[in-house]
Amino acid sequence: MDLGLQDRVAVVTAASKGLGRASAEALAAEGAKVVICARGGDALEETAVAIRAAGGEARAVVADITEPENPAALVRLAVETYGRLDIVVGNAGGPPPGRALEVGDDVLEAAVQANLLTSIRLVREAVPHLRAQQWGRICLITSVTVRQPSPVLAASNTARAGLWAWAKTAAADLFEEGITVNLACPGTHDTDRVRQLGHGGGRLGDPADFGKVVAFLCSEPAGFVSGIAMGVDGATVAGLL
Repeated sequence: MDLGLQDRVAVVTAASKGLGRASAEALAAEGAKVVICARGGDALEETAVAIRAAGGEARAVVADITEPENPAALVRLAVETYGRLDIVVGNAGGPPPGRALEVGDDVLEAAVQANLLTSIRLVREAVPHLRAQQWGRICLITSVTVRQPSPVLAASNTARAGLWAWAKTAAADLFEEGITVNLACPGTHDTDRVRQLGHGGGRLGDPADFGKVVAFLCSEPAGFVSGIAMGVDGATVAGLL
């Protein structure tokens, strides 16, 4: 299937490893030019080198996307470098574990900053460029916990559920302008984050496969797919919705 991504320009945040990296690699493999960012310079440059070695095009920027000014700077750089912006993949590291009555204000505020406001800022900065061409794809990487909260990830549950509510309303606002907004909701994949949380046992998803799901949600054929939270979780969600 031709995903229609040749020469599209994508911004992918927190892309030095894990699911962010897999998403950037999948988009680049389909012909998109990717601008990637992360806090760790060595791992980020390694990702960019790997994308180029596979025949893709990548620009790497060391930046902490949770800093309020950085989403605008990243969008501006993408447009200055490639002359346009078509795709936004928002991603950020998850907050530490903790049960609902154990997490303090500081943890909740940090979670909202990283896993809610960061993506909103990124989308707001990107939308004028997407509107100008009446085409755009926004995919926000969240977690399966937006549909089935984890009892030990209360801060993550709170921030990500808020992002899902915001994205659902933004999707309706933008659809008639050719812009889609979707969530990609991973379960347990073979990433550093999953291992840190102690979920190493059992079958784990392949980040490369997850990246291809993101690429599809950002594709031309997915133009009528908007306002969904796509679970990529190996049938772990028990609910019907």
